[in-house]
Amino acid sequence: MKNLEENFKLAKKQDRRGQKALYEMFSAKMLAIANSYVNNLHDAEDILMNSFFICFSKIEECREWKSFQFWLRKIVVNNSINFIRKNRNILYTDVEISEIGNVEEDWEEEMEELNMEEIFSKMPDGYRLIFNLYVFEEKKHHEIAEILNISEGTSKSQLSKSKKWIADFLKQKQNEKQYVK
Repeated sequence: MKNLEENFKLAKKQDRRGQKALYEMFSAKMLAIANSYVNNLHDAEDILMNSFFICFSKIEECREWKSFQFWLRKIVVNNSINFIRKNRNILYTDVEISEIGNVEEDWEEEMEELNMEEIFSKMPDGYRLIFNLYVFEEKKHHEIAEILNISEGTSKSQLSKSKKWIADFLKQKQNEKQYVK
């Protein structure tokens, strides 16, 4: 962590070496985060570059080196969401949770088996966005609703649908494994 502290201080002084070192430390992880939202490596790379540009131009807003990674992650997530808003029409449907049924039963077990990269590459955009915000960014439904300009009920139903979609996907994969044997 010593290098992080030193490079953060250098980057705050607009030192290119410090900025490059921070980029090298965090670019792979931040690219994976952006890609988990947009599901397109080219777009994720654009988001990453834009995020680092914003990061280095506003680095004074980040007060401590210890919080840099979380601050940068927030920039990447916000840029990913803004990209989706501008470039994709995502349809959310309001569905009562009771219409979907209970998908929580085997959820914990199934989460352990997930190949998230494969899941996210196939998951519908609306499901993936809500799932990411709720599970990985730990946003509450009212926060997601505000961020995406949707109702809280839509956020809840989309999360439930995303869990059901993952469960169905896993069942399909399991069936494929059994068929191959």
